Amino acid sequence: QVQLVESGGGSVQPGGSLRLSCAASGLILEYYAIGWFRQAPGKEREGVLCISNREDIKYTADSVKGRFTISRDNVANTVYLQMNSLKPEDTAVYYCAALGGYYTDFAAQKCAESLFESWGQGTQVTVSS
Repeated sequence: QVQLVESGGGSVQPGGSLRLSCAASGLILEYYAIGWFRQAPGKEREGVLCISNREDIKYTADSVKGRFTISRDNVANTVYLQMNSLKPEDTAVYYCAALGGYYTDFAAQKCAESLFESWGQGTQVTVSS
């Protein structure tokens, strides 16, 4: 059974940092495209950062460029989202997602919610003074 579990969310002041984790079971993340998505209240879920299984294709939303980075720990079978210089508009529920198989490069390039199959339950990030 595939399971993705996010952790690391919380409340932080503007300018602060958080690192979200996405621990996987039932699949080997290094063979999967990984995406971090977020959904703010009243808004649609949007792609934040996506990366292909070989890490040669990466999508970064303009709103987080220079502030957020994605990384993998294949031994721990975990993916991380490092978020720096956080802004109030980063407040959202953050989700990780995974896709294996033939379309991993396409999914990483487009970073579209509809392309990813396996999802975590989400973790809340609140940026407020």
